[in-house]
Amino acid sequence: MRLNRFSAAAATLMVAAVFVIGPQAQQPPRPNTPSGVLLEPLGTTGEAVFPAFEGFGPLKDGTHTFLIGYFSRNKETVDVLIGPDNRIEPGGPDFGQPTHFLSGRQWGVFAITVPKDFGNKKLTWTLTVNGHTSTVSFWTNPQYWIDFYKNGANGNEPPRIRFSPTGPEQIGPPRENFVQTLNATVGTPLELTAWAADQPPTITFESEGGGGAGAAAGRTVKPPANEPLPAIIGGRVIAGTPAAPGGGAAAAAAAAKRGDIQILWRKYRGPGDVKIANEAITLMNGGDAKKFLEATTTATFSAPGTYWLRAQVNDSSGNGGGGDQCCWTTAHVVVNVK
Repeated sequence: MRLNRFSAAAATLMVAAVFVIGPQAQQPPRPNTPSGVLLEPLGTTGEAVFPAFEGFGPLKDGTHTFLIGYFSRNKETVDVLIGPDNRIEPGGPDFGQPTHFLSGRQWGVFAITVPKDFGNKKLTWTLTVNGHTSTVSFWTNPQYWIDFYKNGANGNEPPRIRFSPTGPEQIGPPRENFVQTLNATVGTPLELTAWAADQPPTITFESEGGGGAGAAAGRTVKPPANEPLPAIIGGRVIAGTPAAPGGGAAAAAAAAKRGDIQILWRKYRGPGDVKIANEAITLMNGGDAKKFLEATTTATFSAPGTYWLRAQVNDSSGNGGGGDQCCWTTAHVVVNVK
């Protein structure tokens, strides 16, 4: 198996997902509904999974990376092996994409790194799930440029993660190498430990009734009027949904529930089931950007083989940055199970 390692992380501009559905794809059940497939309730079984191109941007070494996620209409998880039904071309089929698909919208689960001079060349991800074929193409489209390391609207930055107390930090898109390789035994819980820290936003927004919650973290301004870029779903341009501004009682309550940092552990690839004792670990660091907090859970594997796990680290903005495409960090861990 080709192990081209790519993963995704945070972005600055509010960029909606791009879905392009192939000619054999399941069409949105309500084609006349403006929000199309995204507002349609999830199915139960036998539904499609739509690849999503979320944007591209530069890495710190000068290369570019494509940020990619997906939307599964299935309520249950779906597994699709790398091959004719799960391929990225040209040059594939394996570019590090998932083979285990969770229900609903999954943001920035991986990335594909390309040279700075990639130009107008395109890559296409094709998924065939339950008889429905969906495709998305991605290229260095200027309209979908994003910054993986800072949200220009509020100064937010992605969380940082380590896999040992004094190990190297991972922030933004991971590199081609896995951050960690572990060994496990079928049926025996494997300890997963990470240390995370986060820089809170340096700009907060006013609510209608006054200053935003957490204004002490930096200067307070009025929410920007910018609208997110549209998505292309089923060949139709769909307006994005703006995220809630950084202030206000509702935003403060949601952030408090999530905590300062949240580490989400998920199965990404592998031949068997993975039972994770605590999939979502909430940490409170009180806005101290230098304070790394330890988070531990366990994973138990049902069958031998090679597995990939995804550790997604969110800050208080939540999944997908609440729609802003910033700020989170994703790291992939390999586990060899005997």
